[in-house]
Amino acid sequence: MPFMLLLGSRKFWLLILDTVVSMLLFFGGKFLGPDAFESVKFLIVALQPVFVFLITAIAIEDAAEKRAGTFRGTF
Repeated sequence: MPFMLLLGSRKFWLLILDTVVSMLLFFGGKFLGPDAFESVKFLIVALQPVFVFLITAIAIEDAAEKRAGTFRGTF
């Protein structure tokens, strides 16, 4: 059951998406030319704070629901 809750977590899927994007940056550096790599790197670095903000906001929202006793969870 805890694994199913993890799979339904918005925070978990944002973390997975962020990891995939970061891996694209790593492998892009190996296979793209320097100009294309710099453009991709800029976009990914610009998006990192958005991922962190979303994960934090969802965690705060979940914590507030748990304190209020209205947390419904995913499953």
